[in-house]
Amino acid sequence: MTTTVHTDEPGAVPETASRPGRRRAHPLLAFLAKRVAITAGLLLGVTMVTFGLVNVVPGDPVTANLSDQALNDPAAVAAFREKWGLDQPLWAQYLHYLGNLLHGDLGTSQQTGRAVLDDLFQYVPATLELAIPTMALALLIGTAIGMLAAVRNGGIADQLVRVSALLGLSTPPFWLSLVVLYVFFYQLGLSPSGGRLSTDFSPPPTVTGMYTVDAALAGQWDVAWDAAQHLTLPVLVLTSLTVAMLVRFVRSAMLEVLQQDYIRAAYAKGLPTRVVLRRHLLRAGLVPVVTVSGLAFASLLSGTVLVESIFGWPGLGQYAYRSATALDLPAILGVSLFVALVYTLVNLTVDLLYGLIDPRIRLS
Repeated sequence: MTTTVHTDEPGAVPETASRPGRRRAHPLLAFLAKRVAITAGLLLGVTMVTFGLVNVVPGDPVTANLSDQALNDPAAVAAFREKWGLDQPLWAQYLHYLGNLLHGDLGTSQQTGRAVLDDLFQYVPATLELAIPTMALALLIGTAIGMLAAVRNGGIADQLVRVSALLGLSTPPFWLSLVVLYVFFYQLGLSPSGGRLSTDFSPPPTVTGMYTVDAALAGQWDVAWDAAQHLTLPVLVLTSLTVAMLVRFVRSAMLEVLQQDYIRAAYAKGLPTRVVLRRHLLRAGLVPVVTVSGLAFASLLSGTVLVESIFGWPGLGQYAYRSATALDLPAILGVSLFVALVYTLVNLTVDLLYGLIDPRIRLS
């Protein structure tokens, strides 16, 4: 049964009638399709820029990877250049790399002799094992302290929080790592020196690549406990640095929300402070906090070179550092693609969280 609506204007389309033509896509699907296209263009640009910069930087991969004896052998040098395609023009090398990339081949690392994708699967879980607990602790501590400083604006607690956050942001990561390692390992003997496991233990069966999780899944609780002990100090350092950054943003965001009329109205109604903070202040001030937290988490996933180096943690930062010093082009490109993909996915997740936190925000 078709319902018609009479209008005064000729040619008017009935309200209940469906307009002919193509059907509009769902806003979320259109948003995701747009972001996928942007991501593809971004990754292509990353490969182009990274490829060009690596070849502009002074240095020769042959010199960085071959020994002095091999460098004096023209046949060995020619064989190395032919093996890695260094004897071809730059544009031909780039097109060859893109062709392999379309088939999921990131190339072979010159320093490890393995596929770059296999190297990433080995090193990324180690960095992920640092990033997840660091971000979880930083969010809990940073949000609580930032809200406290905002509520006590101008008081002693606020002043102490602001000074502590400033000191935390001004502290070099390598210096804090050395101090923490010296105190807790050398002086107090409460923590292992570095690495992911003690020499008495073997890595657990690989499931996720994170030793604490894999050991727990395998029921190897002694290995899980040892891995957790090795995890403590680097997580402590990274959490301290991340909290210092989050506290400043949380405090600023909450101070802005506290000036809104509905917060004053909530207090005027006699609502308890904890109810106002939980139901009104926290949710309204989370949007900028989510943005900063996403960028902080992406930075942690991209690898923390100095912290990983001091604690001997075999993560993505260590792999990226060794690749850069060896001018390992396939590995450098692989790490760059991974970092670009991480930031893109984190930004996408943040955009989707906006709509969940604040219903006024719509995908566009």
